[in-house]
Amino acid sequence: MQNLEVIKSKILELPELRRKLAVWNFFLKKVVFTNGCFDILHLGHLDYLSKAKQLGDILLIGLNTDDSVRIIKGQNRPIADQHSRSTFLASLRFVDGVILFNEPTPYNLINEVKPDILVKGSDYSVQDIVGADIVQQNGGQIITLDYLEGYSTTSVIEKIRKNS
Repeated sequence: MQNLEVIKSKILELPELRRKLAVWNFFLKKVVFTNGCFDILHLGHLDYLSKAKQLGDILLIGLNTDDSVRIIKGQNRPIADQHSRSTFLASLRFVDGVILFNEPTPYNLINEVKPDILVKGSDYSVQDIVGADIVQQNGGQIITLDYLEGYSTTSVIEKIRKNS
């Protein structure tokens, strides 16, 4: 399989996700789930995602669609479209799957995945993490990770605007 085919194969639709989840569960793979907009991929994202992958066997990313990013971040976002964002994320060797979701939160997707571990940034408290109830009811863990200091999409965008 060529490189781009491998990358594209990691961008999943719901039926593909269900098939992969069945296989991963059969082989007792520990599924780690995180989600976000991942608008401009930067070193902070790479650090966060690589740490998330170390927590289990499979790293699955729920990615906000362009429409849901606009609802959350405003009309000037996203900077990169969902095709670009999903392709960049899927190109990371430690990412096993990317699935787009169009709702304001990934609650329904988390209910579908029922991950072993749900990961968010440490700026969230466990009780505020969407889907934590689902994961905990199924015996899973909620883990928060510190962000790499000095890296955020907002700061990257501000720097670009300042320098243009």
